[in-house]
Amino acid sequence: MSEAQGVNPLLVRALIQVESGYKPRARSRKGAMGLMQLMPSTARAYNVRNPFEPKANIEAGIKHLKSLIDRFDGAVEKALAAYNAGTGAVDKFQGIPPYRETRNYVSKILSLANLR
Repeated sequence: MSEAQGVNPLLVRALIQVESGYKPRARSRKGAMGLMQLMPSTARAYNVRNPFEPKANIEAGIKHLKSLIDRFDGAVEKALAAYNAGTGAVDKFQGIPPYRETRNYVSKILSLANLR
């Protein structure tokens, strides 16, 4: 799935591990759902009817991640920060926001994907 979008599969696996611990029914306090923790608006944007269905969730999550990578001209760190904190935060700080959660999130995913 990820190769078709041009996204490193190790990056996707690491993101899933950090986001949901590979639990398809995971739900965050903020309302994110499924393996790649799609927010309801993201699920709607990618026409995901059931965000807890693994295949649909992963396909949409990969497309969303790819759109962020493209938006930030291939800067994976910024894309991951935007996946976590939103594009507005990355734009505002012109890079990874100074939020401990986001900085740890980016670092952990890059480390798990062996991209550090």
